[in-house]
Amino acid sequence: MQLSVVVPVYNEEANVGPLHAELTSAMEMLDIAYEVIFVDDGSRDETLERLLVACEGDPRVKVLRLSRNYGQTAAIQAGFDHAAGEIVMTMDGDLQNDPADIGRLLARIDEGYDIVAGWRRKRHDTLLTRRLPSIAANWLIRRLVGGNIHDNGCALRAYRREFVERTQIYSDMHRYLVPLLTLSGGSISELVVNHRARRAGSTKYGLSRIWKVAMDLVALKMLLRFSSHPAVWFTLLGFPFLVVAIAAAIFSAYIYSFPGESPIVPVSICLIAMFATVNLVLFGMLAELVVRLGDFRESEPLILRIEGRG
Repeated sequence: MQLSVVVPVYNEEANVGPLHAELTSAMEMLDIAYEVIFVDDGSRDETLERLLVACEGDPRVKVLRLSRNYGQTAAIQAGFDHAAGEIVMTMDGDLQNDPADIGRLLARIDEGYDIVAGWRRKRHDTLLTRRLPSIAANWLIRRLVGGNIHDNGCALRAYRREFVERTQIYSDMHRYLVPLLTLSGGSISELVVNHRARRAGSTKYGLSRIWKVAMDLVALKMLLRFSSHPAVWFTLLGFPFLVVAIAAAIFSAYIYSFPGESPIVPVSICLIAMFATVNLVLFGMLAELVVRLGDFRESEPLILRIEGRG
């Protein structure tokens, strides 16, 4: 299997049929061994039924159905877990990504890159609810995480299999997948791709997602900084409290050296600062155990049905 295309879909009943037809046409022109993995993220319309009709006569199409709506990141991870191709590609299921760009991404991979990220330079989305939040998010990602990717929100990407196999994403971390894989030593290229206006259905993202994106970015920054040796960072965070505690203790001893003086405030400050120092050190030790024994990912999504190629 040379290529696996992972397509997460949620309530896209009007788009999955035309998307399957476009993918089939694009793949036939490439003349490679491929599979398409549609991941139905708990759709509440007829998306699943139309997907099953599409894959009924096409052994190259697999349909995964999640038991509920877990979100795009979980759907992508489910597709990664079932992909068999040497190259794994992701794209949206709303027809805004152009299947004709798949060949161009593969050609860039053949040049020696490990990851190729699509760049929607000319986006056909609403300015206020989609484009402006995207511009702000990409700027923050570049500043906090690093990298020179212009469009971290573009779903049209290609990865070599070895990078997909080492990936476990959760929450909404699919947006930061390219910067994360950069830390694994992968060579990354960015390619301008065609972006089309939505033909049917409604977008699943809007201004309400800004808060979630911001919180995930803070969490990602913390993971990148603290995940290797969290005890060291928590200890450094507790160092100022230790200094305050020592200073308060010295000041208290000095005041108590005078007859009749028994100030309570310096002693209280000393005790509180020492309590904060000890707690931060203990938190750091606990974080070391968590890093070595587990992680913060939510439980794996339950896949109810697998149809198509076995």
